[in-house]
Amino acid sequence: MSIKNIRLEVMQFLEKNIDAFVDSYLVPVEKIWQPTDLLPDSQSESFYEDVKELREIAKDLPYDFWVVLVGDTITEEALPTYESWLMDVEGVNQVDNGGNGWSKWVRNWTGEENRHGDVLNKYLYLSGRVNMREVEITAHHLINDGFDIGTDRDPYKNFVYTSFQELATYVSHNRVSQMAKKFGDNKLSKMCKLIAGDEMRHHMAYSEFVDRIFKVDPSEMMLAFQYMMKQKITMPAHFLRESGGSIGSAFDQFSDSAQRIGVYTAMDYVDILRKLNDKWQIDKITGLTAEAEKARDYLMKLPDRMARISERIVIPEESHIFKWVQPALIK
Repeated sequence: MSIKNIRLEVMQFLEKNIDAFVDSYLVPVEKIWQPTDLLPDSQSESFYEDVKELREIAKDLPYDFWVVLVGDTITEEALPTYESWLMDVEGVNQVDNGGNGWSKWVRNWTGEENRHGDVLNKYLYLSGRVNMREVEITAHHLINDGFDIGTDRDPYKNFVYTSFQELATYVSHNRVSQMAKKFGDNKLSKMCKLIAGDEMRHHMAYSEFVDRIFKVDPSEMMLAFQYMMKQKITMPAHFLRESGGSIGSAFDQFSDSAQRIGVYTAMDYVDILRKLNDKWQIDKITGLTAEAEKARDYLMKLPDRMARISERIVIPEESHIFKWVQPALIK
């Protein structure tokens, strides 16, 4: 049997439990928070006062913080790209007989993720601290440009990617929440903390998918994990660009801002890899082929090797001036 057919069999095997996955890791629509719960109520008599208060508190947030918040918002708003990518993964069928369990998972996951960009965009708009048209242009470009995360249609590689990426977004949003609280912006802090909570649940789901695949197809899952880590995990914002810029031209400067204020750093990348190695108990998996054993050795040694490289990274002290965030607006 071909590798592709084996993967399809494994996906069909896991699909039998999809309703349990949805119930365990996603929250019913009627119970989960919605953006309006966290923003000034436009139907309230106090709306204008509430917006004024939001804008006053927002004045104290520093430049790099705004850059990271804008970049995070744009990344969340590029959700159509991520949904269309996952719907094309082998084993996910949204067409025949109304679609299979995996398409149900992707749709429900998308519904939760959609709230993140929605609430952050509204906060940015109300804050008056960013150039919203430039933000919108960048988000538009990011959706148009798509992305290539190096997984092809392989479910094993895609689940490694989502396991890693959901944990990375948890780290980023959680750190932004902590910083917002220090600056006295409790509304933004709560917003980002709730988003981080969603991301952690999603990470737990995707990492559970991988864990179950390791139990039934350990060698191929190990090789897929090694493949993804060898080529490095490409961030969803990798193609970030400002108006008039080329594809990806703004990503490095955005990444520098995130590292400069400690929201997401090279060492966080290493830490996530360690966590995945531990979660999937890479060192204890048995029944591997000789090739998969070599892949395991590579994965076990990789965090220390990457940590040494990360220690040598030098981040520019000066901030790049983005069109999204003009320094004159941050006072």
